[in-house]
Amino acid sequence: MVVHRSPAIVVLDGERARFIRQAADHGLHTRESLISAAVHTRTSELVTDRPGRSFESASPTRHAITPRTDPHEVEKTRFAAAVAARINTAVRDGSVDALVLVAPPPVLADLQDALSAEAARIVVGTLGKDLVKVPDAALQPHLEEWVRPVDRP
Repeated sequence: MVVHRSPAIVVLDGERARFIRQAADHGLHTRESLISAAVHTRTSELVTDRPGRSFESASPTRHAITPRTDPHEVEKTRFAAAVAARINTAVRDGSVDALVLVAPPPVLADLQDALSAEAARIVVGTLGKDLVKVPDAALQPHLEEWVRPVDRP
């Protein structure tokens, strides 16, 4: 069995990310938080143009063409890639030797796709839940498989 330091825990959704580590007493503490620039952005601010229009084949009326992708979903994918870039840098620098990823399944898939091969190798666990708004003190029961319980004096 490989013995790791306490793993770095990355908790994210499509708009927010928290980088969490265990302290000496095994309590979980957020070391850094990131918020996407597109958190509260309206769709009209994310795209540069209105949707295209097309003519009805049987009459002179026109209809808007629905875009193939939702701009908010594209931004969530970009945010996951930005978080993965931050993780890749930490792994390359040697500041992380074990990693637990916690995110809703679609975001988790985007994050894992964007991780470098080196970072993907040190992932010791994943959890497909949205826990980004759960306080640090309440995270331990969700992560008990990877982190030790808090030592209370």
